[in-house]
Amino acid sequence: MSLFKKKNYAADRPVPTHIAIVMDGNGRWAKKRGLPRTAGHKVGAEAFRTIANYAKSIGLKYLSVYTFSTENWKRSEEEVNAIMELLERYLRELIRDMDKNRVRFCFFGDLSRLSPQLQEEARIAAEESKKYAGVQVNFCLNYGGRAEIVRAAKQFARDCADGKCSPDDLTEERFSDFMYSAGVPDPELVIRPGGELRTSNFLLWQSAYAEYYFTDVLWPDFGPKELEKAIAAYNGRNRRFGGVK
Repeated sequence: MSLFKKKNYAADRPVPTHIAIVMDGNGRWAKKRGLPRTAGHKVGAEAFRTIANYAKSIGLKYLSVYTFSTENWKRSEEEVNAIMELLERYLRELIRDMDKNRVRFCFFGDLSRLSPQLQEEARIAAEESKKYAGVQVNFCLNYGGRAEIVRAAKQFARDCADGKCSPDDLTEERFSDFMYSAGVPDPELVIRPGGELRTSNFLLWQSAYAEYYFTDVLWPDFGPKELEKAIAAYNGRNRRFGGVK
């Protein structure tokens, strides 16, 4: 039974509007079991499927997941190829089951480095799922927070050079419009499974006032109960945004 059906939290909303997750620990999960790292990624993909479905059932509006970072290209060619093949297969399944799941999909990151097939599947998934009103899943794919900020700065600079605006026109709100996440509310809660205590270049601009939740649970073992623990911890925080309550 869900904790949210048993408890009435004091927070205005028992479930945040936007949760972001660093899906970390797939390789270590596999290594602990004497399996190749690729096996961990397969189980991690199923963990994501479970969490995405559960997030929809509890009324979450936005779920952002760190799928593949700009730094992940440093991994072995075998592992990178395995991850890309897994992504292609997963996106094909998403497109196939779209009418059943009724989830919106969006992609944050530079997709130009991906294979043409993967780019096309991402485009189809994003375009054809716009009609659904449920949870929106943001796949951060070939994504890096610093790269996103640099990209936004370049776009604003081009607008200035083209005479569309001046440097004095720049505000935090306007700069946010140049981000991949334009139009998406900032995450209130960022979850990092896997035992690491760092942000890893994930949603740096957007998470300025997010609450962080760290857990030693590896991502393949991160299920609905772990998500509930994270949300319960979030609801116990005093979010002051620099002020005093």
